[in-house]
Amino acid sequence: MDQIILWGFNIHAWITIAVVLVTFSTLLFTKLRSDVVFMGAVGVLYITGVLDADGAFAGFSSESVVIVGVLFVVVAGLMHTGVLQWISKNMLGQPKSYPSAVVRLMLPVAALSSVLSNTAVVALFVGIVKMWAKKLHTSPSKLLIPLSYASGMGGVCTLIGTPPNLIISGMYAEHTGKTMNVLATTIPGLFCLTVGVLSVIALRRLLPERKAPEKAFEATNDYTVELLVPADNAHIGKTIKEAKLLNVRGGNLIEVIHYDEVISPVPEDEVIMGGDRLVFAGEVDCILDLKKSFGLVNADHPVFVTSEVDNNRQLRTAHVSFGSKLIDMTISESDIEKENNMVLVAVARSGERIDQSPREVVLKAGDTLLFECSPKMNINTENLASQLYFFDSMQVSHISAKSFVSSAIMLAMVVLSALKILSLLQCAFLAAGAMLLLRCCNAEQAMKAVNWSVLMVFACSVALGTAIQNTGIAEQLARAIMTACGDHPLIVMTSICLVGTFITEFISNTAAGAMFFPIMYEAAENMGYEPYPFLIALMISVSSSFATPIGSTTHMMVYGPGGYHFSDFMRIGLLMNFIILAANIFIVNIVYPLTPL
Repeated sequence: MDQIILWGFNIHAWITIAVVLVTFSTLLFTKLRSDVVFMGAVGVLYITGVLDADGAFAGFSSESVVIVGVLFVVVAGLMHTGVLQWISKNMLGQPKSYPSAVVRLMLPVAALSSVLSNTAVVALFVGIVKMWAKKLHTSPSKLLIPLSYASGMGGVCTLIGTPPNLIISGMYAEHTGKTMNVLATTIPGLFCLTVGVLSVIALRRLLPERKAPEKAFEATNDYTVELLVPADNAHIGKTIKEAKLLNVRGGNLIEVIHYDEVISPVPEDEVIMGGDRLVFAGEVDCILDLKKSFGLVNADHPVFVTSEVDNNRQLRTAHVSFGSKLIDMTISESDIEKENNMVLVAVARSGERIDQSPREVVLKAGDTLLFECSPKMNINTENLASQLYFFDSMQVSHISAKSFVSSAIMLAMVVLSALKILSLLQCAFLAAGAMLLLRCCNAEQAMKAVNWSVLMVFACSVALGTAIQNTGIAEQLARAIMTACGDHPLIVMTSICLVGTFITEFISNTAAGAMFFPIMYEAAENMGYEPYPFLIALMISVSSSFATPIGSTTHMMVYGPGGYHFSDFMRIGLLMNFIILAANIFIVNIVYPLTPL
């Protein structure tokens, strides 16, 4: 059956095409977890016989996938010894102009992203940049897009900086038996980074000036009402449930204050006492009607203000992440408050607070939520972290001897690999082992640092790339591109990189790298050229997504904190895509001249 040919493709090729299209459509238009979607895709390819067991699950033993997993442990050592936090706190300084601020921000971020996870670096810097922007009297939206861009452009400067570099270099090694140096992309990457920094400065007027979302929460009296229970109130002695005070018209009860005791979230069986302060959040005018209907009075001195939040409670800001299960739901339809012992106080969208009962607001991606919770609440639980991004002031770990030890381990790993004294995988294992043996992090911290979802997507992407090549799809597409573009290698390279750049605006760069590797490799070989420079250009292009917030995890991380609109990325990002593409093709062909086979 696999010999049936239709439009140049056999049945296995058409199954692969269908699986790829369904996979990417599912990622774009549904909220299903990406690791589940990719695993399902590999399962279909295996069941239908497109891939045998070795091909379907080779990604799980792929050297590049293992390297990514081990590097998570190395990053854990740097984080738990305070190195990354210290860097993020101390490298920005006090620039006197916006161009200077962009340089002071983008270069350190790019340097860190060249050896560390982009998402970890951006997560560390977001809170710092927001506070820094306030000192510079500028909107955070002017700096958070450059922050995200810098992490992506820095990531391409080394093979370990971003997953596509590892996946493409790993596939190259499997096809040729030759390994790429860990610094193979450094010179092209640095050139593109320089062009990118200058472009951001030149195009700064295209960066939006949005109101910081949390500014909508500064005056708590705009969305909360504190009412006092007088001594003769008829509801004294009743529970909150019996008095029907938990959810009222226009809002909900977020806390009860018994003298010095703060109760939040408020249980239904909490007994109302004379002198209690009841704090409601929502539509102020509607809630004030409670004074008549429930016999309550205004509190003489509101205590629910940011400056008076005590040690027993804390106000924390979070942003609804893309792909969150909370999207198109109200918080009351979710168990997230109950599971994490917190209560929603207010909701803002595009920098403006929504004047509605917060628990009845239908949430959208990028919404900013204000929660009241315990200071000890763990915001890193798997369920909570997958739904919301919390950005608070970083607690800087104390700099000690271990901070210098972990830094030395990281530096040694890069140097040993760059000099080819040991392979990158060997260096990564040695670095991870040293982090554990020298107690830069413990075993539990190391295991928690490993992002298993990322590894699953990475491994499954390898299988998709294998299917695209084994079924002849890559060869056919390469020939089609050459037919359309001629045999000129620069035109073919540019065309594939251009398509790769825009595809990665909608799918993960890891998947784009795996998908376009066989196409670029086949195109180079069919023209009679060494694939190496073509693949270096591909590495940079599939990590150059600037035009949509869904094009990169780091874009999604700054989307809510910056108060951005979807189109804000497109205004500057489309130009950035073409600028970096031109810089990429130019520098790669200078550093790595095309060589006939």
